[in-house]
Amino acid sequence: MSKNVWILAEQRDGKVLDVSFELLTRGIKLAEKLGVKLIAVLFGEAVSDDECNRLIERGADGVICAEAPQLATFLPEPYTACLCDLIKREQPDIMLAAATTTGRTVMPCTAARLRAGLTADCTNLDIEEGTGLLLQTRPAAGGNIMATIKTPDRRPQMATVRPHSERPAPVQAGRKGDIIRWKPEAKLLASHVKRVGYEAAEQTMAIQDADIVVSVGRGFKKGENVALAEQLADVLGGAVGASREAVDRGWRPYSAQVGLSGKTVSPKLYIAVGISGAVQHLAGMQTSETIIAINSDSEAPIFQYAELGLCGDLFTLLPMLTERLKKEEK
Repeated sequence: MSKNVWILAEQRDGKVLDVSFELLTRGIKLAEKLGVKLIAVLFGEAVSDDECNRLIERGADGVICAEAPQLATFLPEPYTACLCDLIKREQPDIMLAAATTTGRTVMPCTAARLRAGLTADCTNLDIEEGTGLLLQTRPAAGGNIMATIKTPDRRPQMATVRPHSERPAPVQAGRKGDIIRWKPEAKLLASHVKRVGYEAAEQTMAIQDADIVVSVGRGFKKGENVALAEQLADVLGGAVGASREAVDRGWRPYSAQVGLSGKTVSPKLYIAVGISGAVQHLAGMQTSETIIAINSDSEAPIFQYAELGLCGDLFTLLPMLTERLKKEEK
């Protein structure tokens, strides 16, 4: 029994996705506390050694690369069958994946087949002293409380974590590790579903992918005032996010919600406007590189997390800021 920590890395067109490096950050901490190896599992077709080494340079001790034409793009059945086969043979203690389309599909199917425990959409992971059990923390009761879950009796301990809830692991140039290439048996690659094509949806910039996010809160008072934030975001080339209360009031769609019960974002710049800074919201954006807060309440908790705080009337400050930025563009 290996007792190692595994992550499910992801690739597209043979290129490892950044969410894999975020998972490595989580896995490194857990593997170090347990004194075990960190292994990245990657499904694809003819993924290069260079791409596999990107995982090793960022913290993986080894990469198991399952290769077959049927694994080039995500299909639930072969991905699940191959992962179950690997886990049965190698018996890792912990299995992590991102809460992406792939992770949200494969992990529950795998857990059900293996009769293992799975905690979905975790915001924090740790190792319990004394027992070595994985502590899996996630929002519950509509995001109003945080629940910490343990899986004492079944293995592997399985969890999905929110994309952008952790910074990608840094590159450690020259780091060495093993790359194991595995050709799954034909029976593991069977699928009732066939991928016939892919067409990207036309949509505005998703907040989790934006380098700049301007988020609106209760301080905007009514929906039509959100246009002030949209104008600022447009000048900056960013996306508009929202607190849960702003979404509940119908000012922004749920897809724009930042926080425990919404999206987790980690942009280069996060501008919180009219947002007090409740714990639920902070958990969704506190890994942002730079945080700017605009609020009329000098005691608002958001100021404790902001590199720059502007205490004043947003209805005055936002138009001034937008106009100044427009002049700078000229």
